[in-house]
Amino acid sequence: MSERSPSPQRAAYLRAQRRRRRLVLALQILLLVAFLGWWELSARLGWVDAFIVSSPSRVVHTLVGLQASGELWLHIGTSCLEVVVGFVLGTLLGTLIAIGLWWSELLSRVLDPYLVVLNALPKTALGPVFIVWIGAGTESIIAMTIAIFVTILNMHVGFLSTDREKIRLMQTLGATRHQILWRLVIPANYATLFNTLRVNVGLSWVGVIMGEFLVSKAGLGYLIVYGSQVFNMDLVMATVLVLAVAAVVMYQLVLWLEKFFKNRLGVTQ
Repeated sequence: MSERSPSPQRAAYLRAQRRRRRLVLALQILLLVAFLGWWELSARLGWVDAFIVSSPSRVVHTLVGLQASGELWLHIGTSCLEVVVGFVLGTLLGTLIAIGLWWSELLSRVLDPYLVVLNALPKTALGPVFIVWIGAGTESIIAMTIAIFVTILNMHVGFLSTDREKIRLMQTLGATRHQILWRLVIPANYATLFNTLRVNVGLSWVGVIMGEFLVSKAGLGYLIVYGSQVFNMDLVMATVLVLAVAAVVMYQLVLWLEKFFKNRLGVTQ
């Protein structure tokens, strides 16, 4: 049996939405091309000092040189590995702790002020502490990458916001706390989880770059620090560009994962 075709009004609405998405994409590309063109023109005409702000052509030349020497993928791979490990650990540990706080109201009341304070502390203050405790290596960088407190607070608030009437209904039907958690609370907070993941993408990259600023022998943060120390702004701007692309790719992967859960597994928000 074939699917019923949409009504004329629905088809017109879908066409309008597609045109709007194409318009937005075209304007985004136009804005990017205009910015790069203005940047290149300003450097070539001497409106800005190319030694200080570099230029798109010089950035491309620097990236080609890094690719030819084999350094580019080494530094990208190092930073991406640190980000992914920290991102996954932060999400898993933060979600598990949030479940524990939801499970025990007493534990939640005791730990709540400490979690707020720890979340407010800037990681730059904790960076040297991690280096002394863990050592000047990849492990300390990963520790600075883990956005565990943001995950705990967001997921815990989401768990507490679950529809109380549904919880009472399940309790009336004899559901255990374990069943309420896995069959209601967690499924009801998929949207909260993916919102947290999107936030953690940016926080993870901030953490790894900050960690590589403090202690690293490879990575995008290392390239930025090295380039600034030798006044090679072409290298700095090229690395910032690669960093932006890597962050966008990771963010898009999170969006794809969210769409997968919604479309393939029937998860609704």
